[in-house]
Amino acid sequence: MVVLATKVYVSGDAKRRALDGLQSLVENALGDLDVEFDIGVRHDDFVSVTVEGEDEVVARNVLAEEWGEVTPNLRDGDTYVGTLESWDDDGVVLDAGQEVRIPAAELGLGPGRPEQVVERFGLVQHMPMEFVYADDGSSRLSDDERDRLFDWSRGNGRVNVNSATRGEVRATVNRAGHAQDIVTVERLGVLEQSIVCTENTDPPGLLASIGGYIPAEIRCVIP
Repeated sequence: MVVLATKVYVSGDAKRRALDGLQSLVENALGDLDVEFDIGVRHDDFVSVTVEGEDEVVARNVLAEEWGEVTPNLRDGDTYVGTLESWDDDGVVLDAGQEVRIPAAELGLGPGRPEQVVERFGLVQHMPMEFVYADDGSSRLSDDERDRLFDWSRGNGRVNVNSATRGEVRATVNRAGHAQDIVTVERLGVLEQSIVCTENTDPPGLLASIGGYIPAEIRCVIP
């Protein structure tokens, strides 16, 4: 079994749709590998995938590479993926199967309090983020994670959303009449998406337009 570093924290029909979509994503990722798999959700909302078959080791590695893997033991200096849970004046907290605090000084995302960093880079709760673990409490965001977020701030703008699948976000944008105002919807996690704006699109305006259609946490990245 591999525990993916992404969560399904919705219920009812929304949960069913999320798991149906994830089923298709896992099928595509595993391609022609000789395996059978079963998807579940742990008590802490992380997604687990049980894989059996001749290629099960390869399949688990493929899934861990694509989604990140939650492991019971974190080793000093190794890189992992956790989901953004909370933030305060002292830093941010990621859930990697256990609580991992990234001190404000280790965010590496420029000036400002953690709350200001969250707003500036459009971070939404539960989005997966890569970090380097440190036994002494000085865990930090990885260089790749910092690069990704700085790239967001240099682009044309984004609107980040949680609690919705990629298909639901696409449909919401279309329903609001803004299909021509976006480049694509990037998948950050099962239920966390990033709407990439075109050069002439105003991210706050897009947020205001779609906000009434989708019960989610939504933040802008303004270049």
